[in-house]
Amino acid sequence: MNRRNFVSTLAVVPCALASSGLRAASTPGKRITFGFSTYGMKALKTEAAIKTLAGIGYDSVELTVWSGWDADSTKFSKERRKSIRGALEESGLLLTSFMEKFSNSDKAADQKLVLDRIRAAADLGRDLSPKHQPLIQSTLSGKKWEDMKETYLRQLEQWGAVAAKGRIVVAIKPHRGGALSRPSEAAWLIEKLGKPKWLRMCYDYSHYDFRDMPMEDTIKTALPYTSHIAIKDAVMENGKVRFVNPGLGGRTDYAKLIRLFHAGGYRGDICCEVSGMVWSKPGYDPVASAKQCYESVAPVFPKAGIGRIADKQK
Repeated sequence: MNRRNFVSTLAVVPCALASSGLRAASTPGKRITFGFSTYGMKALKTEAAIKTLAGIGYDSVELTVWSGWDADSTKFSKERRKSIRGALEESGLLLTSFMEKFSNSDKAADQKLVLDRIRAAADLGRDLSPKHQPLIQSTLSGKKWEDMKETYLRQLEQWGAVAAKGRIVVAIKPHRGGALSRPSEAAWLIEKLGKPKWLRMCYDYSHYDFRDMPMEDTIKTALPYTSHIAIKDAVMENGKVRFVNPGLGGRTDYAKLIRLFHAGGYRGDICCEVSGMVWSKPGYDPVASAKQCYESVAPVFPKAGIGRIADKQK
């Protein structure tokens, strides 16, 4: 199937995707959620971030659980877990995902740390959201695909086994600056490992833009394995790609992105991610940033003809 036919099929006969096997990897609900990642709110306490995002109008939240962040998955007391669970319940936000940053070092101690953090995230997810376990999304480290792919296979098999015991999905994200940088590479890893239920993909088109990788092609490849979608824009400045907030770059057609995934059965989260290139700058305002992302992207859903979970709740 060529790209033109693929787009036509999605736009006109979505149900044909099911018979062709082009279905999304995870469909936890009947409607898509629209969320924001606390990766762009490092300066705020988690409870404050949750309250702010609910007030803006988001449906969901991704918590950044890296070491050194307020929501570090390994450093939550029982009291703090109760506090954040209460904040989530009061806000009505769905906790859809945890953002992690895992290492692919071959040192045994480094891999033990990764496995321990997967266990910690699974435990935290059960405490904060017992009715809907959030997934973990992470990039993979390394510089060259050919040098790293066998290491990835060996390590991801271990990650998947631990994730299965914790009943938490690990979604790997191709990153333009890393060894794993294309949806086809993530799909290859997942297929080589037997398409395990607990190992999926996180899709982020900003890592494919400016790389002769049309959106339609990347979605066609990623769709059967995608359990999470992160969004931000990419712009070219002085020959280098820089990330900006979704809606500010002007290149990404989010209505098309949402329509294509929805037609393929995706019913997970569309999550705004503020790049470190943005939030690390002096004067960055996390609340203003979250509002801008919402104002830029929320109108895209009705434009695309796709309902959010918030629409059902009205």
